[in-house]
Amino acid sequence: MTRDPFGTLDGVDVAAVTLSNGGLTARFITYGARLTQLWVPDAIGTRADVVLGFDDLQGYVQGGGYLGAVCGQYANRVANGQCRVAGHPVHLDTNEGVHHLHGGSHGFDSKIWEITALADHSVTFSAVSEDGEMGFPGRSCLTARYTLTPDAALDIELTADTDAPTLMNMTNHAYFNLAGYTGGDVLGHHLGIASGFYTPVNDALLATGEVRHVGGTPYDFQTSKPIGQDIVPLCPVMGDGGYDHNWCLNPCQNAVRLFDPGSGRRMTLTTTEPGVQVYTGGAFDGQARGKGGHPLHRFAGVALEPQKYPCSPNFAHFPDATLWPGQIYRHHTRLQFSADAH
Repeated sequence: MTRDPFGTLDGVDVAAVTLSNGGLTARFITYGARLTQLWVPDAIGTRADVVLGFDDLQGYVQGGGYLGAVCGQYANRVANGQCRVAGHPVHLDTNEGVHHLHGGSHGFDSKIWEITALADHSVTFSAVSEDGEMGFPGRSCLTARYTLTPDAALDIELTADTDAPTLMNMTNHAYFNLAGYTGGDVLGHHLGIASGFYTPVNDALLATGEVRHVGGTPYDFQTSKPIGQDIVPLCPVMGDGGYDHNWCLNPCQNAVRLFDPGSGRRMTLTTTEPGVQVYTGGAFDGQARGKGGHPLHRFAGVALEPQKYPCSPNFAHFPDATLWPGQIYRHHTRLQFSADAH
């Protein structure tokens, strides 16, 4: 375990922490409680950094895309930034046109968190969301705890409380490329999702309130298939931006499986959350340059974001995202790594 400086933002120091265990090495920074590096071996021990990111603090501040960050207070979208909490209207910050996305223009991803616990194989970041921040009611104390386990897994535990009824829906927004961040696009990665249902969106990527079966659609990943198999030009219905959709999960199962045939690296995601947003980086245009100066092109990585459904507060049949005083919000996700011989 090491702790190092990672720059200064508005006069506040940003720190980096590096952990190693089970053959994995991970680096985190206090800006956004971000995962910035994750080194994973293949079957013969060759390691690669499998998450997208930047080399310095300014890259994360200016680059966009929420790379590696803890997102909240409400991850995903809320149409027009409007909903009701405990029967009262709430108007959230609108940072994607007229809509709310990932906590607003100054969400959890842009906070400088404090390191409140540090051990050989784990780090805990803490922050506070004050009453009214980005339109959310209540003062909330937040924690994000990352742990590397002896069996080559990364555990992510997110918690929060509140002193007034509010919404809470946090996630980590790392983008994965199991070939390594220099490994090209992820269209050839095999993706499996243990779900028969997804929530459709409209042209603004807003949930319609429907829950549809994936059978016979490009959204069917019940049997693993290449991510790019049903993306344009193979299937015009998808559009050229790829996936940015939520799948409905049974919590605590092996929800998502990701495999890179080239390196043999595998990742299995297990989560307590009822949904997972799969985003294939369709908005990357090559203008931002990531680690080592490599341009972030479309499909450079895939984000797997366990969370409540998008726009849950506006659909009574979606999972409830309300957090009440006296309750503790708890989100646990495990990323388990292994590798096949190649």
